[in-house]
Amino acid sequence: MHEHRTDQLRHEHVWLGEDHERNERRTWWVVALTLVMMVAEIAGGTVFGSMALLADGWHMATHAGALGIAALAYAYARRHARNARFSFGTGKVGDLAGFASALLLAAVALLIAVESGRRLLAPVSIEFGEAILVATLGLAVNIVSAVLLGGGAHRHDHDHDHDHDHDHHHAHGDHGHGDDRASGPRQAHRTVDHNLRAAYLHVLADALTSVAAIAALLAGRYLGWVWLDPVIGIAGALVIVRWALGLMRDTGAVLLDAADDPALARAVRAAIEVGDERVSDLHLWRVGPGRHAAIVQLVAAAPLEPQVYKARLAHLSQIVHVSIEAHRCPEHPPGPGGSA
Repeated sequence: MHEHRTDQLRHEHVWLGEDHERNERRTWWVVALTLVMMVAEIAGGTVFGSMALLADGWHMATHAGALGIAALAYAYARRHARNARFSFGTGKVGDLAGFASALLLAAVALLIAVESGRRLLAPVSIEFGEAILVATLGLAVNIVSAVLLGGGAHRHDHDHDHDHDHDHHHAHGDHGHGDDRASGPRQAHRTVDHNLRAAYLHVLADALTSVAAIAALLAGRYLGWVWLDPVIGIAGALVIVRWALGLMRDTGAVLLDAADDPALARAVRAAIEVGDERVSDLHLWRVGPGRHAAIVQLVAAAPLEPQVYKARLAHLSQIVHVSIEAHRCPEHPPGPGGSA
């Protein structure tokens, strides 16, 4: 039999990152800056007949598209944060956008590698002075963009205590399903805003290619090492692919509700397991940057009211949504070693 407290079943699920609006504004600024640079390079390349300017301009267009996805994801998540259609809020919209951006980042890296390979096999003449100027301008834009995005991309969101929990008290039940301690992506990314991280990686990838291009062009101009330009292009593409794969792994784990915080799972167990009470089943997943939902099933000879167990979890402010299931098992009390 279930006893539901309807006053606590009706609540908002707004679990966006603490800096959501600030990150959205910064991303839009970077999109605007990238678009201005893109238009200037394409227009300049068309007027002056410069393939270097045109190529870099269209390259900037791909990054503007990816950054636009990040900005639109912020806006969508904010506008639909209270939409009842999203059972656990829109906190993971940014992770979906981050995954899409990672795919675009990998595609850009592939294009760079293919073009670099083609030029390695069939070298083309390079206007070194003009190309160095273009790369330098691109680097300046990327530095400004990185400054706008970098602080938030590396900053872990502070946790908030949201007293929005569900109570489910089972008067009778079996012993549950064992122990869940699955680990997921690296703990360093548990509270990262993956949408902002994706935007930052696009800017960083552009900056990397600009620095590498400047070095290669200087070597080609003064040392005659024309072959270095495509070689560095291939090396840069490999680095970018590595970043893209890491971002896909982390965002994919969030989208699949992988358990990503073993330490938090241990803290939940430590808080609940008092006396003969044992956690028999635990589901813990991320619903937004630094925000987790939890379903806790426990067994005890004399289970208490669900709000007692909620109170034991109150200090874990990362957990913003809790469902409690308490099972009475007087005939087979669980042993002190763990789940029954």
